[in-house]
Amino acid sequence: MTSQTETYNSVSDNIAPAKKSGVDKSRKSKSAFRTISEVADELGVQQHVLRFWETKFSQVRPLKRGGGRRYYRPEDVELLKRIHELLYTEGYTIKGVQKLFRQNGKNSVLEGEVGGASAVIEPTAVKQQAPQPKPGLNEAQKTVLKDMLSELKDLRQLVSD
Repeated sequence: MTSQTETYNSVSDNIAPAKKSGVDKSRKSKSAFRTISEVADELGVQQHVLRFWETKFSQVRPLKRGGGRRYYRPEDVELLKRIHELLYTEGYTIKGVQKLFRQNGKNSVLEGEVGGASAVIEPTAVKQQAPQPKPGLNEAQKTVLKDMLSELKDLRQLVSD
């Protein structure tokens, strides 16, 4: 007869090698669902970024299981990759990507028909402002300031004596 401790040890011995070596995520089937940590690692972003994107892009709808666990379908992962590309590589803002989805639809955005060189909407460019001329002082203002400086120096001399 085996004790409960022996049974537990034999079960944990069978699990331990997989944990120690680290499960190779690339061994998952292409059609397998991914956890938020797997998707975040694949995209190189933090998990909270993916949760934020869920609030901004209604097209991203992972399955949620007990305790709020998220499982991303392969279509969700592809969509998140495209959103990542538009935001981080092509320079779109979140509002710009939302506009792409509204105007062109999810499938067009996913297939890369929008964004990049064939973009219907240009990515948000960093606006370069023309250099503003420095406000200068006219001669009358300079004279007034020099007189004030002279008075301040005289006052400082009186205080320090």
